[in-house]
Amino acid sequence: MPNPDIHTLQTEAISLLQQLIAIPSFSKEEGETAALLEQFLRKKGIAAERLQNNIWAKNKHFDPAKPTLLLNSHHDTVKPNKAYTLDPFSPIGKDGKLYGLGSNDAGGSLVSLIAAFIWYYAQKDLTHNIILALSAEEEISGHNGIELLIPHMGHIDWGVVGEPTQMQLAVAEKGLLVLDCTVHGKAGHAARNEGENAIYKALPDIEWFRTYQFPKVSTLLGPVKTTITVIDTDNKAHNVVPSVCHFVVDVRVNELYTFEEILDTIRRHVSCDVQPRSLRMRSSSISLQHPIVLSGISAGRKCYGSPTTSDKALMPFPTLKTGPGDSARSHTADEYIFLDEIKDGITSYIELLRPILAGS
Repeated sequence: MPNPDIHTLQTEAISLLQQLIAIPSFSKEEGETAALLEQFLRKKGIAAERLQNNIWAKNKHFDPAKPTLLLNSHHDTVKPNKAYTLDPFSPIGKDGKLYGLGSNDAGGSLVSLIAAFIWYYAQKDLTHNIILALSAEEEISGHNGIELLIPHMGHIDWGVVGEPTQMQLAVAEKGLLVLDCTVHGKAGHAARNEGENAIYKALPDIEWFRTYQFPKVSTLLGPVKTTITVIDTDNKAHNVVPSVCHFVVDVRVNELYTFEEILDTIRRHVSCDVQPRSLRMRSSSISLQHPIVLSGISAGRKCYGSPTTSDKALMPFPTLKTGPGDSARSHTADEYIFLDEIKDGITSYIELLRPILAGS
């Protein structure tokens, strides 16, 4: 493969993103975009592999004796919200923007990382191996996305996760702990003074979640944040005192606490039954002295802690989250990314990796 030029990479990346937007790829339904990505890489002479709806490839001169870095982003999307005024599956270019579902989250990062991988793919004497992973089910933290793929790719030393950060450096990321809380009362007729209202019994616990402040505050990620997001009962009738109240708590955990510590504190303070849905999406961070972080800092990028959770949480090695686009546009109606953000994202990824891969 001849060494590609930046302009060609940029043009092909934008074209690929347009094709991806035109194909619905909701989480667990990414088969067609997986096929498109596999075909795109194979046409480049890259031996892409597929595991369910995940596509991955190694650089041409892969050497097991060298350390390995991972370049990862996802090609699944959420479903479009009802406020869309444009066709979410029509890649519309207007005023320097490319509109379409998944254009910003995380299509821009995905195609930019692919372009950076192609740039380095055939180069000899790199200090690191490179694995490109284009994964599924990120939007639902699914088990058949990057978590499924990691054991098949061999040892990985560190990675870059492509998400819209305006190319700033998300060196830490809050973990996500979703809790199902249940309070039991006793059913009765609402017109009479009978029964034990489970909603009323739940109110002190709900108030505790609203007001309690975990004492350890992270410099990068701030405090642990707990939010009640769902409340329901076991009955639909207006005249029945509910015997069960169920509520859901969204807990965003900084890197100063383990999930076990958070759960222990909660259970000591509330009377409801507390069950975590998963302990997988833990907080994560990468050292500010890691070479990839230092490379970004030298290029004028800023370090910050991300309040949102990504597949970074599922990776058992240090990772930096960075990519073109703006997280504020993710999951919004008429989602878009600037074309210049994609072009700049490609050159930024290449330059971010250059000092490390060239050994300078």
